[in-house]
Amino acid sequence: MLKSLFYFVLTGLFELGGGYLVWLWLREDKSIWLGILGGIALAIYGAIATLQPANFGRVYAAYGGVFIIMAMLWGWKIDQVTPDYYDLIGAGLALVSVVIIMYAPR
Repeated sequence: MLKSLFYFVLTGLFELGGGYLVWLWLREDKSIWLGILGGIALAIYGAIATLQPANFGRVYAAYGGVFIIMAMLWGWKIDQVTPDYYDLIGAGLALVSVVIIMYAPR
């Protein structure tokens, strides 16, 4: 379970980081090199997800919940946008969903 959570977090960092670099390039008029690095990070994100032990559909369904939580944290720490009460409720529900999808006994 810890290995799986590690892969989820690593995947999220590469997806959010890559997307953010592309965002900076296209929306903030930063260097194209940030966009290229972002594209590379997004490709790595896709590869990391394959290291999960579960099937594709289950992994990506659960990762969606992890992504919600990590995106909230990213917005809070990087963009300085504090999550409100409803953001926290939604992220909490996403976390419960991740646990059920990935770790419920089958």
